[in-house]
Amino acid sequence: MPTIKKYKIPESVLVIVHTLQLDVLLIKRADHANFWQSITGSKDLADESSIDTALREVMEETGIAVKPGQMHDWQLSNIYDIYPQWQYRYAPGVTRNTEQVFSLCLPTRCLVRLSVHEHTAFQWLGYQDAAEKCFSPSNAEAILLLPGFTNRAVERGVGNL
Repeated sequence: MPTIKKYKIPESVLVIVHTLQLDVLLIKRADHANFWQSITGSKDLADESSIDTALREVMEETGIAVKPGQMHDWQLSNIYDIYPQWQYRYAPGVTRNTEQVFSLCLPTRCLVRLSVHEHTAFQWLGYQDAAEKCFSPSNAEAILLLPGFTNRAVERGVGNL
């Protein structure tokens, strides 16, 4: 019996994990040298909510257990072309991905448990340095927006800020 290939769903999340001091957690991809990024990941199922995807990805990629109320949904989506090196993961003809942006504020920097198949290192950097180190333009842009989103979240009493 032939194997049926399961394609990735072109809907994903970007989760910026940061501290109150705006230090940002970056993780290094295992499949490409010097590709640093925030937490990212696609939905596993079409009906999986973006918040559930974000919670799952943070746990899978860092070992950090998060409750839904700790995650801040920015109500911001990025639509971008899928990088050619990852195009094979998607169904034929799928060339764009929609990414929902979230943030998670932690009281201080912490150690993380990386998924060794996906990432090889992590580091905490000030938000401007983190943005410069990211390979993804949408990730870098979101990190640069972090101070504004953090201030609005504090004003509204959102998340664990």
